[in-house]
Amino acid sequence: MKYVIIGSSAAGINAIRELRKYDQEGEVVLVSRDQSIYSRCILHQYLSGERTLERLNFAEPDFDTLYNVNWMKGREAVGLRPAQHILELDGKEELSYDRLLIATGSHTFIPPIKGLQEAENYIGFRNIDDIEVLREVPKKAKHIVVLGSGLIGIDCATGFLHMGVRVALVDFADWLLNKQLDERAARTYIDAFKAQGVDQYYGVGVSEVRVDENHQIYEIVLSDGTVLPCDYFVITAGVRSNVEFLRDSGLELSRFGLVYDESGRTSDPDVYGAGDVSGQSPIWPAAVKEGMVAAANMAGQRKKMTDYFASKSTMSFLGIHTMSLGIVTPPDDSCRVDIYDKDGVYKKVVSRDGVIIGALLQGDLAYGGVLQQMIARRIDVTRVKKPLFEIDYSDFFHEKANLEFAYEF
Repeated sequence: MKYVIIGSSAAGINAIRELRKYDQEGEVVLVSRDQSIYSRCILHQYLSGERTLERLNFAEPDFDTLYNVNWMKGREAVGLRPAQHILELDGKEELSYDRLLIATGSHTFIPPIKGLQEAENYIGFRNIDDIEVLREVPKKAKHIVVLGSGLIGIDCATGFLHMGVRVALVDFADWLLNKQLDERAARTYIDAFKAQGVDQYYGVGVSEVRVDENHQIYEIVLSDGTVLPCDYFVITAGVRSNVEFLRDSGLELSRFGLVYDESGRTSDPDVYGAGDVSGQSPIWPAAVKEGMVAAANMAGQRKKMTDYFASKSTMSFLGIHTMSLGIVTPPDDSCRVDIYDKDGVYKKVVSRDGVIIGALLQGDLAYGGVLQQMIARRIDVTRVKKPLFEIDYSDFFHEKANLEFAYEF
């Protein structure tokens, strides 16, 4: 069996590890644009100098040797012919496969902002090449504008702290990390970044960049007319799946990206997908699990991706720890919301018909273990007799007459 994996990030690397659990003899080929393995989640620590390139690596130093992988570095997939089981690479090279995993991730979407096409001093924040450029920026730039206050935008802003530059965050959303946090939890970070000197503008977009005769942006004009000085513009708002090479393949694509089921299988039985390439923004743990599930099925096992929320993030910015799970802002009045907010600790659980559909923990994540037990055991919160945030592990270990353990509240 010949397995080909495209992409060397969370999904692809963990897929290879999983493959080798079930197939020690099959040929494994890894195709990647990257020359090295690194975690995109901590790129901001490379920008700030907290980590070296080697310390971004989340795989074993001898990964390709350890797992017997033919790693084709610096290569790009440019086409796919599923009927012939052929992957087309740059340089007009063709690569055959028996099973293919597409874990090509995503790229920064460059919006059609007035004046941007004429500019040179802007970039995305997505891969190691972007960070290598940005590490040099503070040597010349003093005013940096970051478009987007999602996880990537906050990573970027954090990386520039203490580097002698002035950072401005701009986002059309009403508060930062609006997909992960409610307004109350976001306010904690907004105040903390303000204290660090980060200027923040929410509820506005960028309508124009003003460019000088040397093609350098010197000002950013926001949609409300505010003008910001800018020596370098970093775009993190919005990503697009890397599926351009699949347009003529016949594989099913949605408006977001590659379509695949809970087993990772696409519309072609020998082609699988995992990670950001779906366009559904799975965070790192979900991408890892998707890669593992797809790999198991590629090797003939039967596994499904059913044990995670569509949105789950654990973050720590400026020493403030937060966990976000599922739907944290109730969409309507059909939801029950339980809140604890005291002494810098914020806890919120959102449920519908007794089922937990979302939660937020900030300042103290110790309750996360209890929360996971409640979710895993599918406990009906409407039947809980004691205050929700007073539950502890002892509540899960009441011994029954037959010596079994059960929860009792």
